[in-house]
Amino acid sequence: MMPFSVNGILCTLALLLLWRAEELAEACSCAPVHPQQAFCNADVVIRAKVVGEREVDSGNDIYGNPIKRIQYEVKQIKMFKGPNQDIEAVFTAPVSAVCGVTLDATGKKEYLISGKAESGGRMHVTLCDYIMPWDSLSTTQKKSLSQRYQMGCECKIVRCPSLPCEISAPEECLWTDLMIEKQVHGRQANHYACVKRADGSCSWYRGVAPPKKEFLDAEDP
Repeated sequence: MMPFSVNGILCTLALLLLWRAEELAEACSCAPVHPQQAFCNADVVIRAKVVGEREVDSGNDIYGNPIKRIQYEVKQIKMFKGPNQDIEAVFTAPVSAVCGVTLDATGKKEYLISGKAESGGRMHVTLCDYIMPWDSLSTTQKKSLSQRYQMGCECKIVRCPSLPCEISAPEECLWTDLMIEKQVHGRQANHYACVKRADGSCSWYRGVAPPKKEFLDAEDP
């Protein structure tokens, strides 16, 4: 009977471990956002290379256990939004199950990194923040980071959950990529910004040059 009992216990433990792994895998859940909305929500948005990586202690939890974080050392190339000092370190959780971000720390890849500000030239990022390889961004997205996204931060980008859908206020832009193209990085995300018009309403704008002050119309997607 003993071998059977041991095997039963081992099977139970294996099932518990599998259940726990599935629970952790589902622990980090993020609602999709348009790049402009991610920019407006972030404290810091930078273009940078990651040149180092190490695990560090960040205090203790309520039970006295050490809190681990990954510290990425970064070389900032450009700041689009943030404090009046370069960002030198980016912190994140150690595993993706708790929204930790994995970055290439060889210094060979440039990233657009958005996240929350911390003191001393540091920031914290999660999987819910907008973090993309720089080369994967469209030309419109790169240009919008410098001025157009900021111009639209008073606007609200509303995700279309099902068709038909419509805006409920004049300061809203309807984001339909997920519904029509079945992807987050669709035409609106890659090529459009939601910008305020002279009359206070907001509308999608597409173009290389920033909208004029008297902007009254747009190319609707």
